[in-house]
Amino acid sequence: MKHKRHWIVLLFAILLCGHTQAHPSIPTGQVDVFMGVDFNYRDIFHNGRVYDLLLNLTPGIKWNMGKGWQAAAQALVPIYNNYGERYKKVRLNMAVLSKETHWNDRWFLKASGGLFGSERYGLDLKGMYVVNQWLALEAQAGLTGYCSMAVDWEASTPERVTALIGANVYLSKWNTQFRARGGRFIYEDYGVVGEAMRHFNHCTVGVYGAYSNLAGSNGGFKVIVMIPPYKRKRHKVNFRPASNFRLTYSMEGGAFGNKMYTTDPEENEREGWFDRKALQWGSNTMKPDFVNKEGGSK
Repeated sequence: MKHKRHWIVLLFAILLCGHTQAHPSIPTGQVDVFMGVDFNYRDIFHNGRVYDLLLNLTPGIKWNMGKGWQAAAQALVPIYNNYGERYKKVRLNMAVLSKETHWNDRWFLKASGGLFGSERYGLDLKGMYVVNQWLALEAQAGLTGYCSMAVDWEASTPERVTALIGANVYLSKWNTQFRARGGRFIYEDYGVVGEAMRHFNHCTVGVYGAYSNLAGSNGGFKVIVMIPPYKRKRHKVNFRPASNFRLTYSMEGGAFGNKMYTTDPEENEREGWFDRKALQWGSNTMKPDFVNKEGGSK
């Protein structure tokens, strides 16, 4: 496993030293301050309630530093909590420095380092290769450790390797996307996930099925809603809602199968990993969800 960790660090360093840059959604030097909501619920019966509810506000910030670099951070602010003592504190949820780059409109890479979602920290690489207008291949590899600020500072050495590979098929006539990927997830389980998504104007709905040697089979649906206003005027510092709200329903309540962290506070399946101006594939070829009043789009 040690040589795999070395490869991840080496690839991360090569990408950070590259000179090719993406075209970021946030213009160079601008800062976005945004607010979202994190909604969690679980079905339980032993405590006299039909379900438990956890509702957090998620204030966040993004700074486009230029040349493909971006700094982002997000906090969790509990406003309703049935989940217990561990979830009652205001805490930092994400603090990430990333760089995105691409070559020839086919190869796309993004390197990220810092505190990720799902209480992980470390290094992450995401890549995509566009084969043609309907097929794209993807891969993700990470070297992470556990890090939580829920009670006190809890952390482990970043020694866990995750690695996923997959393929995306996009049918532009119906704005429908099929995605399959498999590999090693963050709880050291091996599994596969298949998804079918239909992209509408400002909204994506989809279903998924999954299997993990840790959690067995599972399935459910997802809804991603892009939040207005859809026309925005840009300033040096911009205040807005979070770009989207995601709802995922899972048939099984287990929290340890087929799970991956996120490296962006607004990461979602509709927009993907890369800037839409650079990656003109899939749902990025649709009419943009957000348009600057000066005429630019996100």
